[in-house]
Amino acid sequence: MSAEVRDNAAAHRFELDAEGKTAFAYYTLAGGVITFTHTEVPPELNGKGIGSALVRGALEIVKARGLKVIAKCPFVSAYIGKHAEYAGLLL
Repeated sequence: MSAEVRDNAAAHRFELDAEGKTAFAYYTLAGGVITFTHTEVPPELNGKGIGSALVRGALEIVKARGLKVIAKCPFVSAYIGKHAEYAGLLL
C-alpha cells in the first residue's frame, strides 16, 4: 500500500493507492454532514484489507474535521458497525 488516504474534494471521493491501483470512497458533503454513497476497490485488491484501510483513513479525516456521517454505503455502514470508535460520528 502507498502512504495515506487522501481527500480528492474535486471528485467528491477519498482515495487510497495500493499495488498500482486506486480504491475510492465516494461522498457528498453538505452542512457539516458527509454522506458516504459508494466504496469501490479494484477486484484484484479484494480481500487484502484495502477497503477497510480506505474507510478507516477517511473516517479519521472526517473526525478531525468535526463532520457527522451518514453511511448510505453498505461497506462504510458495516465498517462503522464493527468499529465502535467511529459510531459517535453517525448522524
